[in-house]
Parts: sequence; C-alpha cells; structure tokens
Amino acid sequence: MGTSSPLPPQPAWRIRGTPHYPPLYPHCPPPGRSLPLPRAVAAGPMRALGLGVLLALLPPPAPAETFSAMRSVRAAMGAEGRLLRRLRAYLREESARLRRLTRFYEKVQALHQDPQASVDNPLLAFGLIKRLYSDWPNVIYSDEATENTQALHDGFQEVEQELPGAEDLDGAARALMRLQDVYGLSVKGLANGVFQRAGAARPPLYSPGRRVALSADDCFHVGKVAYDTGDYYHSIAWLEEAVGLFRLSYGSWNPEDRSSLEDALDHLAFSYFMAGNVSHALSLSREFLRYDPSNRRVLRNVVKYEELLAKGTATSAEPLRRPNGTHLQSRDAYEELCQRPRGQSAPEHLPHLVCSYETNGSPFLLLQPAKKETVQTQPYVALYHDFISDAEAETIKGLAGPWLQRSVVASGEKQQKAEYRISKSAWLKDTANPVVRALEQRIGAVTGLDLRPPYAEYLQVVNYGLGGHYEPHFDHATSRKSPLYRMKSGNRIATVMIYLSAVEAGGSTAFIAANFSVPVVKNAALFWWNLHRNGAGAGATLHAACPVLAGDKWVANKWIHEYGQEFRRPCSTDPQE
Repeated sequence: MGTSSPLPPQPAWRIRGTPHYPPLYPHCPPPGRSLPLPRAVAAGPMRALGLGVLLALLPPPAPAETFSAMRSVRAAMGAEGRLLRRLRAYLREESARLRRLTRFYEKVQALHQDPQASVDNPLLAFGLIKRLYSDWPNVIYSDEATENTQALHDGFQEVEQELPGAEDLDGAARALMRLQDVYGLSVKGLANGVFQRAGAARPPLYSPGRRVALSADDCFHVGKVAYDTGDYYHSIAWLEEAVGLFRLSYGSWNPEDRSSLEDALDHLAFSYFMAGNVSHALSLSREFLRYDPSNRRVLRNVVKYEELLAKGTATSAEPLRRPNGTHLQSRDAYEELCQRPRGQSAPEHLPHLVCSYETNGSPFLLLQPAKKETVQTQPYVALYHDFISDAEAETIKGLAGPWLQRSVVASGEKQQKAEYRISKSAWLKDTANPVVRALEQRIGAVTGLDLRPPYAEYLQVVNYGLGGHYEPHFDHATSRKSPLYRMKSGNRIATVMIYLSAVEAGGSTAFIAANFSVPVVKNAALFWWNLHRNGAGAGATLHAACPVLAGDKWVANKWIHEYGQEFRRPCSTDPQE
C-alpha cells in the first residue's frame, strides 16, 4: 500500500480499566506482524515421519507447549488450582482488612453524626487530635494491603514457570479456528458454547456437560491471532463476535480483560478494508470515533475511505476464501471424512465387513484369539478389538507421560515442528516395562512379522493437544532422503496403531484416497500395510488424524520395516502386486 493508504490499528491494551493507545507510527503493524511479506509455509504433510529415540540418561523435558498435548493442558489445571488457593487467601486477608477499616470508619462517622459529641469534651478533643496525628496515617499508610498483594505476587511467581506462554495462547486460538474449519462449526455457536455446524439444523456435534461461553475478550484474541497473520477470513468472523459482545457490555469492565470495544472495532474495520469492503470499514471506523474522537489515525482512515468511495476506486468486496496454509490438495475430502458420523463409509464404497477370531497360527493367541474386524480390503485395513486392557493402556500412558515432547515431521533430511501436526510423543523400548514387552509380543503374534531390532521401531506413544490433528500423510517414506532409512532396515512395511483412550468427539483416522474413516475405539488396534508386496508405496494408505473436537486422545504406534519380513510377507508372482 502507498503512503496515503489507510493505516492498520496499533495494539491498544486496556490498562487498569483505561484504553491506552501507543504513539502513532505510520505503517507500523502490530508486534509480530509483517505486512505485506508472505508467510513461510511449512513442509508438506506428505513427508515421512522421522524416528525418535528414548534417551534414558537425560532428565524428562521441561514443561513447554501446553496446547500441543492434553496431558499438559490438564497439568495446567493443577497450576491454576494453586493460584486459586493463593487468591482465596488474599481475598480472606483483604476481607479481614476491609472489615477493620469499616469498623474504624463507622466509629468516626458516628462521632461526626452525633450532635452531642462535642469537642468541648476534652476526651473527645484528645481523641480527635490523636486520630488525625496517629490513627489516620496508620490507616492510610498501612503496609497490610501491600503485604497481602505481595503474598499474591509471590504465589504467582512460584508457578509462573509452569504456566502457558504466548505461543500456547496463539496455538489454542488456532485450534479453535481449526475445529471451526474442519467440522464446519458456527463461530456464533462456538462463542455461545455450542458445537453446531454453520447453517445446519442437525444436532450439535458435541454437547458438553457444562456449557461455557466465550467472552468478548476471548473472541477478540482469536480474531487478533488471525489478523496478525493476514487471515481476514477468520479475523472478520471472530472480531464480529467480539464487537457484538463488547457492545452488549459496554461501560462495564472485567479486571482480566486486555481488550475493549475500541480495539475490536479498530481491527475489524481494517480487516474489512483489507478484504475489499470499504463501506463497512468506514461504518465501523465512524463508530470507533464515537468512543475515541481524537484518534488521528482513525480520523485519517475515515477521510481516505470516504475518498475511495467518492471516487469509485474502492475494489468490490469478494467472498473471502479460507486460507490453505499447508497447501493441502485433499482438504475437502479430508474434512468430509472427519465430519462423517462414527467414521462411516459412503454408501457407494461400503467395504465387505468381516469379523472373526484369529490365532494367525500363533500359540500366543490360542487361549485368547484376536477379535479382528476387516474394515477395508483395498487398502487392507483391520481393526483388532480389545487388543489392550485398560490397565495396560494406563501403564503405557504413565511411562510415556514424563517424556512427551512436541511431535515433529520430516523436512528433507531434517525434522521440524509443523502446524499440520499438533501432538506430543515419546518413544518406549520393550525393556521399559513388562507391559511394553508383552504388547510387542502380541503385535508380533497378530501380524506375523518380526519385531526384533532393527526390524521395527520403538513404540511411539502420542498424546494429541487442543484440536490435535495430523493432516494427510503417509507413514512410509516417499523419498530416499527420509530419516527412516538411517535404520538400515528399509521402508515401513506396516503400521499398528493402538487407541489408548476414548474421545468424546472427533479424532477419527481418515483414509482419504480410499474414502473411509475409522473412529476412535478405546483399546482397539488398527493395522494396515504401507507397502505393496513389490515394495512400492501404497498410495491408498494416505491417511490423517482428524482434529480432536473434545476429549483426550492417546495412541501408540508401532512401525515395522521391510527387512526381516522377506519370508513372512514374501513377494507375489504378480510383479504389480
């Protein structure tokens, strides 16, 4: 934009109940925003996963990235519980202090209101002089309030290292936008605590036991996160909700709020301008000036908007398109699968469902055969029910919990965090616990494959975060540069994924190319072949972890490699198979 273009809003945070606007710096975007530079795009989700190693000699990682694992979110509840206890003690001490002040006030006020309480009485005269010389200074300059406040500050500092940071707050906001998008949720519904699809009369996708609405400040922050990245599709929807809620409560103030109606109007007006709707940007800016009529930047913007409209040079507003930050080509198919009730297949693609008890020729399964459900034949996907017990699942989660770190994806020969994978993971050796060793034996018996090192990776335990997901990807490597080949045992031939928990909504495993999805079934194990018998990658295994709409999703992954399986899954006489 040129030098005469309307200027974006500066950060305006409410301090002690008073809107505070920083000095005007033309064309200075808010901190953390660079306009109009393009955003960096993460590596595509089709890259293979990297390997992880459990470093037993190192201490567990320090708490970080709360939003990326529900275990961390639950731990944050403990920190807030300690803060609540500190605040309760503060309120108790302050209440006692204020009661004492009230008694002092009432005592002095009674003397002033009593016509017979004359200072002609030397005792009352003495009392007046003493109060003014001694009592009032003691009341006014008492350290009691300072001591109470300091105790509250000390309590906060004790837990400060455990508290979420700015990255967590932004990650949580992006999670709400992800759920909005993937499940087609209404922003107004979310703001009211209802998980309802936009424009749909169907029942909510999730009905929580306790309905919690978002505040105007909550909605403003979500919109501001989108605004700061130039995502006006989301910023307009969320800032509209913030403006509406702020209008309803204008004149009142909550001590926890950092934003105001003026902030929301300011950012919403500029969002509409950037989206091409100059007339609405003008209307919102005029409303802003009713509350802050001396704001020079907004005054200049109003003049510029009026000029654009008068000259007819304002670009026509076009429907906003939802951004596709990860350039996901199969986004529509992926989201449609995530929205299907219980992951059911489309009628025209119903698989030939077969349920059976399987021993697979293994003595290990003779007394307790595996409960196998064939979910799909092309690609071959099977679900083994009751594969693990509740106690075993809890043991594995407990072993992995202290070691969880942000999950990474492969980018060439390196590994990095990515927005398209939100979870934490840890790796467990079979020597970590007898439960892990027994589980590995069970996997070997059911699959008939060799899991001895280096033919299989350690057990990866994953805990998904707020709106946790993993966009469409392959488990097998699609490039010889993948870190998978460092094991010198070939590509990943098969995957066993065990659901260690149930979820309340969302979280299905969607196979995009095959057009079906599998819901989370607690204690069940999902198995599929990643490679054809000829060693080529099976394109139909393109899959994704749908965002968790509600609940705490844990899975355990066992990836088995090609080498060592030559006589357990031999090549076919058909070179194309």
